[in-house]
Amino acid sequence: MIGWGGRDRKMAASSSIVSVAATASSVPVLPSSCDFSNLREIKKQLLLIAGLTRERGLLHSSKWSAELAFSLPALPLSELQPPPPITEEDAQDMDAYTLAKAYFDVKEYDRAAHFLHGCNSKKAYFLYMYSRYLSGEKKKDDETVDSLGPLEKGQVKNEALRELRVELSKKHQARELDGFGLYLYGVVLRKLDLVKEAIDVFVEATHVLPLHWGAWLELCNLITDKEMLKFLSLPDTWMKEFFLAHIYTELQLIEEALQKYQNLIDVGFSKSSYIVSQIAVAYHNIRDIDKALSIFNELRKQDPYRIENMDTFSNLLYVRSMKSELSYLAHNLCEIDKYRVETCCVIGNYYSLRSQHEKAALYFQRALKLNPRYLGAWTLMGHEYMEMKNTSAAIQAYRHAIEVNKRDYRAWYGLGQTYEILKMPFYCLYYYRRAHQLRPNDSRMLVALGECYEKLNQLVEAKKCYWRAYAVGDVEKMALVKLAKLHEQLTESEQAAQCYIKYIQDIYSCGEIVEHLEESTAFRYLAQYYFKCKLWDEASACAQKCCAFNDQNDNLHLSDKLKVIISAVFLEFRACAHVFRRREVEMTEQSDSRSLRITDPKSAAVDSNMGETTTSSSDSKPAGGERIPCDMAAGAV
Repeated sequence: MIGWGGRDRKMAASSSIVSVAATASSVPVLPSSCDFSNLREIKKQLLLIAGLTRERGLLHSSKWSAELAFSLPALPLSELQPPPPITEEDAQDMDAYTLAKAYFDVKEYDRAAHFLHGCNSKKAYFLYMYSRYLSGEKKKDDETVDSLGPLEKGQVKNEALRELRVELSKKHQARELDGFGLYLYGVVLRKLDLVKEAIDVFVEATHVLPLHWGAWLELCNLITDKEMLKFLSLPDTWMKEFFLAHIYTELQLIEEALQKYQNLIDVGFSKSSYIVSQIAVAYHNIRDIDKALSIFNELRKQDPYRIENMDTFSNLLYVRSMKSELSYLAHNLCEIDKYRVETCCVIGNYYSLRSQHEKAALYFQRALKLNPRYLGAWTLMGHEYMEMKNTSAAIQAYRHAIEVNKRDYRAWYGLGQTYEILKMPFYCLYYYRRAHQLRPNDSRMLVALGECYEKLNQLVEAKKCYWRAYAVGDVEKMALVKLAKLHEQLTESEQAAQCYIKYIQDIYSCGEIVEHLEESTAFRYLAQYYFKCKLWDEASACAQKCCAFNDQNDNLHLSDKLKVIISAVFLEFRACAHVFRRREVEMTEQSDSRSLRITDPKSAAVDSNMGETTTSSSDSKPAGGERIPCDMAAGAV
């Protein structure tokens, strides 16, 4: 349904709000200021708009308003809003509207439009145009699924769009469209890729009818960055706060979004399941998995039959490899409604976690048959095709995801990975850049960019990316290792050593479990570095640490193990030889200095005898206790 498909949000400030009654006499005047002090008035507005959107078939917008109204305290009987007054036009079209609405509710859109043809009331006219629009969308989706399959790039269009645009344009120029008509006109323009015109119409719709959540969401689909948001002139209404919080989440401005949602909770919306779910999604976007899981679990207790955002919850369970919890979630959603796109995505994630990628892809395809514009299913199906090494199908899936939402960084990142597998570094560099633009503080994008630059021999750019990845918080703890190896390749030993030292300090401070090969590589290089700097104790300690990883990781190749072990043993042997030799020299120097300070001949004789005794004792040591010079140690190894 229109009004819920948008996944982005944005906002700005404006002047006075145009009254709903100025364009639609059936809607009473309800001032929608940005003041949250009168929650009872806000609840009246939410209940009213829930009814108006339901009458026009905008079910998702109606549900959003009703859920938000439910989170506020109940109104006494004396304050309940009376139903909107019926106009003369509404009375004349009542029979046709009632019949057509019944057909509309059972998705007989052509039939509904037939009986509404010629109606004059604004409510009946909107349902007439909306029925024609949905009829064209349904035929387009059926043709796409039946003839082309979910991965083919078809050119199927909604044939009704151009006719609808012509008719709605005439009404718009004559200023005969109310807030709902403007919303539908904006949707038609967006579908025809007339983005600038669509933005203008949606902004006008938010001024005429600021309580309609669907218009705000559709506007979100067309805003690409924060700068674009600043230039919009939007009404100064309390709905703007919900819009801002929503769009900040989509633009990955998570701190601002969380602050907005916290403000909404503080003013009285603490029981809103919508706000709770959005906060969980925000924590999911910044990869705070524990916090997001905790909030989703609380949400499930509060609203156990909720399906919205459960695919995001399943993504978190997938990342944590929580098979039993994911299995329970999949079975539970199947019992509630197995033909929802979210349910299909959850089941797909379950099979993917069990490495049954063919079954997982099948369920993602089912989700797309239910809703071909469902973003998450396209992206997840691309991931599954990557697991199955089907790069061409993965590319098509990721491109479809970008068509649905160009701000989906996962699709851009997936395309970069796919072209990296195909050894096309210039292509993957372009896609990684797009992903980095959407997620500038995500270390994974920066590390991927660094690897691309490294393959293209642009080492200066690669070093910048790796260092930036470390600075913003390296999620995978790989940026410093790659930066160190790059310095090592450029014979910048001092910088390489510093990177390895920072890497080891970070690993031991946070207790991360990492690949032993990387940690042993760091200790091996540091042992070599300290040895060249004649820091024998440090070299010996690092070499011993390196040997400690001898057989701890069975996944390492034998050649890698042997390199690490032989190098570490050799370094430890040489370092120890130097340490022993240095101590022997120190002892000899102390003995010589003591003999020079002796003035009494008798004492000198005694000390001389003691020195002979010491010497003879040293000479009598077994061969195993001899100090081996460094050069001999090296030759022996």
